Amino acid sequence: MASFEVIGGNKLKGEIVPQGAKNEALQILCAVLLTAEPVTISNIPDIRDVNKLIELLQGLGVAVERNSADTYTFRADNVDLDYLETEAFVTQGRAIRGSVMIVGPMLARFGKSKLPKPGGDKIGRRRLDTHFEGFEKLGAKFKYNASDNFFSVTADKLKGAYMLLDEASVTGTANILMAAVLAEGTTTIYNAACEPYVQQLCRMLNRMGARISGIGSNLLVIEGVEKLGGTEHRMLPDMIEIGSFIGLAAMTGSEITIKDCQIPELGLIPETFKRLGIKMEFRGDDIYIPAQDHYEIDTYIDGSILNISDHTWPGLTPDLLSVALVVATQAKGTALIHQKMFESRLFFVDKLIDMGAQIILCDPHRATVIGHNNNIPLRGIRMTSPDIRAGVALLIAALSAEGTSIIDNVEQIDRGYQNIDGRLNAIGAQIRRI
Repeated sequence: MASFEVIGGNKLKGEIVPQGAKNEALQILCAVLLTAEPVTISNIPDIRDVNKLIELLQGLGVAVERNSADTYTFRADNVDLDYLETEAFVTQGRAIRGSVMIVGPMLARFGKSKLPKPGGDKIGRRRLDTHFEGFEKLGAKFKYNASDNFFSVTADKLKGAYMLLDEASVTGTANILMAAVLAEGTTTIYNAACEPYVQQLCRMLNRMGARISGIGSNLLVIEGVEKLGGTEHRMLPDMIEIGSFIGLAAMTGSEITIKDCQIPELGLIPETFKRLGIKMEFRGDDIYIPAQDHYEIDTYIDGSILNISDHTWPGLTPDLLSVALVVATQAKGTALIHQKMFESRLFFVDKLIDMGAQIILCDPHRATVIGHNNNIPLRGIRMTSPDIRAGVALLIAALSAEGTSIIDNVEQIDRGYQNIDGRLNAIGAQIRRI
């Protein structure tokens, strides 16, 4: 198990380029299973979760060629369905939550798929009902074996249907979408997720020959086609990493330029950090954050405490609430952080309290943060990263703190952030992997 030794209190300065979007990659990579023709994808992040998914695709028989550091060509012309019955598949499928995204494409093209209950962050219940209820509406038969925690779906021929999703699940929408593109007839998905990741998937599938309309809305209409072809696709920069770098600049009082951000695809992320008092300038497609010694949390018109909460797109992604909470600890003012989706995601705040932050954990979903206005710096401690997003939030806290911090279990951070220690050290951080 690796750890980071972080010497805090250094001001950073320079330019940093965000990696490709992790959450988009987990969908886009699985879409290569929908065709026997080559699919070339660029801006793929070199992170543990994505690399494990690529290994899973290779196990299924997908030919993988690495053209450059961030570009791969995939060809799924010789998929081995027997691999689904192997212990190797069980191990790989359970290793990452993104493995669930193979089910829709496999069901659509081969009429069957199965999957062990996938892993991922321990941030509370993350049910898969939306995925499998959608497949059933398309005509698939679903079974769950409680003794070995295996999901399986089969279908002679999927048929288009109308469905109203019980939640606007990003992965659920993407999985059902990939099944529906090869179904017979028209599928209508209402209450669909409309995050940029889903929009990117829709555009890629349309270039492959799919017929999807309503892209960017919560009402998708898919007219099924008989087969899909190859294509080329470039992934968006990771909006979560961009938000993390904005928070890092504020917490460390640093002057940072985040390059090539695809700002129109960021939704309310910049505005949310502005409400926390962080100044920024849009310079073309770059975000420039000047050094600030102090930043002040906004209030509502009547002076009441600002509530930062997650919402379905284009609202704030829940993946950035951990960073927003850390940023608030050194702001002037008070904020209520409301994590609606996952009931265990705020449980890392005990580590921030040990560092000297003033936080009241109201319940599993809400925390009140009273900012120090940079008058009382956080202090370095030893702590453990519980999940990807809390891990990078603790790293930001450690970089702003007085003294040395040790962050254990940084494999969690590596799952979602590419060479984060090397990239931050290049602009002045002091992080040593031990």
